[in-house]
Amino acid sequence: MKLSQSALAEISAQVKVPSYDREKLSPQIVHIGVGHFVRAHLAMYLDHLAEQGSDWGIWGAGISSLPSPTLDVLVAQDCLYTLTQKNSDGSTDSQVIGSIIGVDKAEVNGQPLINRIADAQTKIVSLTITEGGYGIDAVTGKFSGVGDKLISADMADGNSAQSWLGILIQAIRTRKDENRGALTLMSCDNIPHNGHVAKDAVIGFAKVVAPDLVEWIESNMTFPNSMVDRVTPGTKDEDREFVEQKFGYTDGWPVACEPYVLWVLEDKFANGRPDFEKAGVMLVPDVLPYELMKLRLANGTHQALCYFGYLVGHTYVHEAIHDSDIQRLLLKYIDEEAVPTLAKVPGFDLNEWGRIVIDRFGNPQIKDTLARICAETSDRIPKFMLPVVRDQLKADRSAAMCAAVLASWSRYAQGVDEKGTPIDVVDPKKASVMAAAQADLKTPGAFLEQREIFGDIADNREFLADYINAINSINKYGARAFLAELGRN
Repeated sequence: MKLSQSALAEISAQVKVPSYDREKLSPQIVHIGVGHFVRAHLAMYLDHLAEQGSDWGIWGAGISSLPSPTLDVLVAQDCLYTLTQKNSDGSTDSQVIGSIIGVDKAEVNGQPLINRIADAQTKIVSLTITEGGYGIDAVTGKFSGVGDKLISADMADGNSAQSWLGILIQAIRTRKDENRGALTLMSCDNIPHNGHVAKDAVIGFAKVVAPDLVEWIESNMTFPNSMVDRVTPGTKDEDREFVEQKFGYTDGWPVACEPYVLWVLEDKFANGRPDFEKAGVMLVPDVLPYELMKLRLANGTHQALCYFGYLVGHTYVHEAIHDSDIQRLLLKYIDEEAVPTLAKVPGFDLNEWGRIVIDRFGNPQIKDTLARICAETSDRIPKFMLPVVRDQLKADRSAAMCAAVLASWSRYAQGVDEKGTPIDVVDPKKASVMAAAQADLKTPGAFLEQREIFGDIADNREFLADYINAINSINKYGARAFLAELGRN
């Protein structure tokens, strides 16, 4: 039996299924980027609210130059899927989520998505398009569109609508011309000031292709900042097998996640919103303190462990977390470098929350791969770790742990591990990053000269010396020996 709307009554004896009438949900949220994370986060919250009588539903969309197997599977399953929370004690909690009620595949035809966003019924457009999907220059922090083929194509042709920005601008024009109401753009990506970044992208793009829309955007749209947090690895075959063996039906694209979940959201909506607070969302006037806490302590810790973990032979995040040499580095990074750069956060002890992060990442059931965390580094490091470096250096404090992490990335980016096995480096700047890592072998410190990634941090002599010491040691003695020596200091 396959998961579908018609199968819910039969499978309800084995797993929790929606008790609400899905036909009464209206697609007031259009979500671009229907991957695993949003289905463990935003869609879960909307499902909880639907159980309480809310009529807010999600219409999903995929925008990519490649086909989306996730969306194909979701369509075949009436947009239903199984969400399984994997607890560290080995237990699980599963439910079928029904808050996504339809999808458009904009990589095939963007017009249906334009029409969907332009519809007066749509109140919110939300995004999980990855950290690199906004066309923002990593060094300047400003919108440029450079490096994104779809955005660049749309900037070159005002009638083109291949990117999310091109599609959004055409939909905005219809909303404006036909008076279809204000709109909220809500980013759920791991980016500092993600609402501000989304606004900069929309305004910057509009100034190029549709300058007449800028005033309407500024007057009729809001861009709330948010902080989202839940470890959600990509779907694996074992997740599909788990559903079939435990519940007796097939689900082509279930989602597995950790039990911890947090969403902190600014209450700045242009045209109404769901009662998010009734589902446990923290609504605050300013998300920045929470955002920085998460980016520097959770995402930064991911970066601190992944390259070293891979280089010493681990496969999964939890294996690296339980490695005592790596854990010592993480605690030093958290206590000595990341926490000192953060302001106090109401309701949180920052050092303790850092240890909660380590405990969460150590959940052996999640089986989050280090390869996943190692990917897309040139988009992640500038947002997650380099702000820690800059704040530490500005305060005349050491950033030696961060220097060691950057050195571990350089060693990883050489493209071969310590046993001579090739490493599949996945990065939007793969060619230049790998070339810089090779240059590091001859001229230690050359890796930091990638100014489009690192800016001017190599100009700080103390930081450069820490980096050179780390990369020389890792290259000569290996990652394990370097970590052991770090632990003795």
